[in-house]
Amino acid sequence: MNTTERFYLHVDGILETFNSLTGHHQSRITHPVLESKVINPVPQHPIVSNISKTGMGIIKTVQGRLRQQGKKVVPRRSSSSGNRQVSTDRLPKRSMDLLELGLTKPRNCHRIVVLGGPRVGKTKILQRFLGEEFEEHYEPTTEDFHRKLFHIGGESYQVDLLDAASERNFPAKRRLSILTGDTFLLVFSLDDRESFDEVCELLNEIKAAKAKLLKSKHPARVPAVICGNKGDLGAQRAVARSEVTEILGEDVAFFETSAKDGTGLEDMFRALASLGGLPDETSPSRHQIVPIRTYQSLCIDQRGRRGSRTRGLGAPCAAMDPLARRPSFTSDLRLVLRSSTKHNKPERCQIQ
Repeated sequence: MNTTERFYLHVDGILETFNSLTGHHQSRITHPVLESKVINPVPQHPIVSNISKTGMGIIKTVQGRLRQQGKKVVPRRSSSSGNRQVSTDRLPKRSMDLLELGLTKPRNCHRIVVLGGPRVGKTKILQRFLGEEFEEHYEPTTEDFHRKLFHIGGESYQVDLLDAASERNFPAKRRLSILTGDTFLLVFSLDDRESFDEVCELLNEIKAAKAKLLKSKHPARVPAVICGNKGDLGAQRAVARSEVTEILGEDVAFFETSAKDGTGLEDMFRALASLGGLPDETSPSRHQIVPIRTYQSLCIDQRGRRGSRTRGLGAPCAAMDPLARRPSFTSDLRLVLRSSTKHNKPERCQIQ
């Protein structure tokens, strides 16, 4: 029953009661919804005469109270997680930052920074991770930021992906992206020797930047996955697997992939999840993509049952946040400064 219908039912009942007390039974008051499927915004009730001033005052008071209550009532719709009704005004109207909204734990928020030379397939690999189909045409990427939200085992996860392709000529900007990254995906093309050399330099730069942030005298161990893409171009191969292992070491997670036919991508995504402490269900083949509104309903339902021992278990699902934008540089700087002073004395942030 909607707000309008509920309002007139109450008022009609009051008027009918006063009619019976004053003897005016000849004027039958009907409910507009019962007579027509269209709800008139201002129904015409018959004039009630011979009612005392006190009675009319009661009616006006009740009408005013019901109007105030009606303004607070919002349309309701069914949640995808069951029969629970969810008010639309509780759904976020901005980007779904789960940490800021209090819908997830800090350890469930993760940022993956993607680095590599141009035309190596970084964007195509990201499209696969986001659940999109491979597109043949090439478009140069400036800077791209994506946010994929997961609901796995009753918990919410937020994975931010930063494609920092435009930062090759801006060392300070690239350094800031490196310092804010939790895990790294370094991509080169198996048919391009120079792109592999660039990945080697990037890996060393990441190690040095993280060591400086932690104030360590030795290069930091970096949670990075190395991806040799375009494995479908076997005849044009310029970098051998043995050469990658010899230069980067056997302990580096290296995968040969093809964003075009999907070869090796599943293992690579699983390795990224493992390094970041994320569930295996974050791999594209292990979850279902749902609309963002459905995901919002799941989060609201989870928050409504917070404190309950019963956890909402269901099939793993994920949604893309269409309003996600990269956090400001000020926010990233604050993040870096917090991490640098967590175990050390405050010092100037080293991003240059």
